[in-house]
Amino acid sequence: MQRNAARNSYIPWTVLTCKRIFDIAFAFTALILLLPLFPLIAVLIKMTSKGPVLYSQVRTGRQTQQGRVFIIYKFRSMVQDAEKNGQAMLASNNDVRITQVGRWLRKTRLDETPQLWNILKGDMSLIGPRPERPVLVDKIEQQHPFFAERTYQVLPGLTGLAQTQQSYLDSVEDIEQKLALDHGYCLSLSRFSTWLKTDCQIVLATVVTVLKCNG
Repeated sequence: MQRNAARNSYIPWTVLTCKRIFDIAFAFTALILLLPLFPLIAVLIKMTSKGPVLYSQVRTGRQTQQGRVFIIYKFRSMVQDAEKNGQAMLASNNDVRITQVGRWLRKTRLDETPQLWNILKGDMSLIGPRPERPVLVDKIEQQHPFFAERTYQVLPGLTGLAQTQQSYLDSVEDIEQKLALDHGYCLSLSRFSTWLKTDCQIVLATVVTVLKCNG
């Protein structure tokens, strides 16, 4: 099946297979190691702000001719009803909607850990372009064509080249840089050696980001 799928893709079946095996192994191991920490995070969230512990949202998945969306999971880091006016908004570094505990969760990237389940399900990969909300993708596409194509035949990622070099998208220049980095990563998947080297570099950069709390 993997080989047949790869015939219509620029990504070799060897990359697709090895990437998926690594995703499953990493996500399963990380979930087991982090599981004792989840109850503590849940208590901190409930003690410091009203609302649910987990936050779910529709995001864009791997782009195909039919398109795809999925439900992403995160530990809630913002106040409840952060978008009361119904307008989708990009988060920023100094976003007043972020709670005190949420700010710590974001800096350590712990708010993203429930997405390990998304990785196991096959909605996401450990490394890839960050999945955005469909409404934001449509909005950004109006000014930045080909933004949605950055996930063409590529699973969105928990971390990635853009995520390790950027924080939040605060300007047009940030979006343009993200677009370039995401497309650059997708191109690295076309050769096994390039993919392996790039993914190893991204993993190391992610570890440094988490340890320095620069999320």
